[in-house]
Amino acid sequence: MQRFCLRLSMVIMVLTLSMAGTPVHAYNLPSVNLGVTSFLDGGPPAGPGLYISQYVQRWTSDYFADGNGKRAFPDFADEDLEAWISLTQFIYQSDQAVLAGGKWGLNVIVPYVSLDASYAVPGFPEDNGAGLGDLTVGPLLQWDPVMGANGPRFMHRVELSLILPTGKYSSTKELNPGSNFFSFNPYWAGTLFITPKWTVSTRIHYLWNAKNGNPNHRLAADDSQAGQAVHLNFATAYQVLPMLRLGISGYYLKQLSDDKVDGNKQPGTKEQALGIGPGLLLHISKDAHLFFNAYFESQAENRPEGERFQLRFVYHF
Repeated sequence: MQRFCLRLSMVIMVLTLSMAGTPVHAYNLPSVNLGVTSFLDGGPPAGPGLYISQYVQRWTSDYFADGNGKRAFPDFADEDLEAWISLTQFIYQSDQAVLAGGKWGLNVIVPYVSLDASYAVPGFPEDNGAGLGDLTVGPLLQWDPVMGANGPRFMHRVELSLILPTGKYSSTKELNPGSNFFSFNPYWAGTLFITPKWTVSTRIHYLWNAKNGNPNHRLAADDSQAGQAVHLNFATAYQVLPMLRLGISGYYLKQLSDDKVDGNKQPGTKEQALGIGPGLLLHISKDAHLFFNAYFESQAENRPEGERFQLRFVYHF
């Protein structure tokens, strides 16, 4: 019994020291588009009109990285994170040009997130269960495709995305469906047709975050602010059949500035992640399209590193 108590005391001491060395202000960036979109991202698949997209994504991780990309927690933590993410998206694309030939549109995304973080021993970052995530609203401009002799050559779009703090949040939890702060997340997306069958696409975002007036309780602070970041998606696909494209897609996230707590910079809090993997696009009809993407992450810093699998169904009315 004495030996057991001594061993338990040592575990608690190591756990306390490990958590003290782990910045609780890490994992502060909001949920953003990391590989959510991929092939033919520069334009809607069937022209102007109303689109509804349904996304289902599963993300798993058993590796929480620190600022140097090393394992953040000791081996006995045996961390395991599973997230199920549902995104319901509504896009209206008009046929009315308003600026430099760009046609106005509106994008609305309603997320629902289920988080489950488990450990062999208690005391590590806790999840806040399932609930609504942060609503995204974005006015956009879509340009008509640049046409060539054999079809479209290039298409692109800009959007001023606003991430609104509508999601479930608790200051006593480290992993939340919502962020509890406003973010500005504009992007430019484009698709180049190298040949009529071979395409490359990208979407490049800038991310600015407002202050969180109710930060994690462990900070014992009045406010916190996640740093600025850039993140981008990239994809290439080849049309192997009239209704099927196969390809590779990925994403990269790089935080540019440190997080702040009560206005003070917190060195070593910048997040980073790279994900890449195979995917496909199935054209069920001219109005119905099914995407599948798998991503295997690496080079993570100050965030979990794992695997993402996603299905996306798009329908044009």
